[in-house]
Amino acid sequence: MKKKVAISACLMGQHCRYDGRHNLQQQIIDRYGAENLLPLCPEVLGGLPTPRVPAEMQGNKICTQSGTDVTAAFMAGADEALKQAEAAGVQAAILKAKSPSCGCGLIYDGSFSGRLVPGDGIFTQKLKAKGIKVTTELDYII
Repeated sequence: MKKKVAISACLMGQHCRYDGRHNLQQQIIDRYGAENLLPLCPEVLGGLPTPRVPAEMQGNKICTQSGTDVTAAFMAGADEALKQAEAAGVQAAILKAKSPSCGCGLIYDGSFSGRLVPGDGIFTQKLKAKGIKVTTELDYII
């Protein structure tokens, strides 16, 4: 049996992105097998609605484009997603690039201008702190 891999729920085709859409990555599902993937959306697990106002990291906070501080919801969702990942014995994760929750290596800079800066999303930070390897869907694009 293959190891269990956490994956951003939007990459599995779940309509949980901020805009109500998904980012289905069928090639990842085909490679690992759906039964070996644990879909998680920290933002939904934190109680945020779909759709929702876009949010980006601004220093140690996460704020929406309209200025609302949603850090507590992002943190709660990341904690719950980590709890579920650990319970499933996840050893690796494939998460949505650039996201304030799931981004790995590069995230949006907080100005809502599309600029990227080095950094990791909240959930990615928590996974890495537990020694869980994190990549993004961009690592699977041929």
